[in-house]
Amino acid sequence: MTDKVMAQLDLLVERYPKLAVCKESIAAAYEMTEACYARGGKLLIAGNGGSAADAEHIVGELMKGFKNPRKLPKADADKLITANPEFGKTLAENLQGALPAIALDGHPALSTAYQNDCEPLLCFAQQVNGYGEAGDVFLGISTSGNSKNVIYAAVTAKAKGMKVIGLTGAKDSKLSDMADVCIRAPETETYMIQELHLPIYHCLCLMLEERFFGV
Repeated sequence: MTDKVMAQLDLLVERYPKLAVCKESIAAAYEMTEACYARGGKLLIAGNGGSAADAEHIVGELMKGFKNPRKLPKADADKLITANPEFGKTLAENLQGALPAIALDGHPALSTAYQNDCEPLLCFAQQVNGYGEAGDVFLGISTSGNSKNVIYAAVTAKAKGMKVIGLTGAKDSKLSDMADVCIRAPETETYMIQELHLPIYHCLCLMLEERFFGV
């Protein structure tokens, strides 16, 4: 981990001192996700309710510029212009580098079809089964750590050779037991846990952006 990447984690703890207890697990989650992206993998994310909104939020920070500019490399820009000089120039000037991430709550046609035709609690697991590949990472967000649909997805990820990161509250849980790394926000009330989840995942996104798109 470079000094610039580590600086993001140090800043998080400076701003939110109670998250000092999470520093080691955040660093481990970063290393796991960084390795995934370095070899061309992707991040699959699932949660319910507010945690579903967090999953979408994370995707938004990873799939486009967050803090740093993500200008396309010249070789990629040239390919766009070669493919179509008229439209390629606009694409080359405006597309940004992306870290592939998919929020599994965001596919209503698939979700409702699967929930109607099959087993509703396995909807996230079905998507992990379809999207996931060995070396990818599954991030399960659950304030209790015991959300069954997230647990089923985590089991599926493990079976496919993926790494599993949990983002939970302070209590022991099925997800904390199962995950390769579990970041446990030091609160037990749902809304208080969620209030800490946001700066945690913002920090992870900033660390990843610095690694892959740092200037």
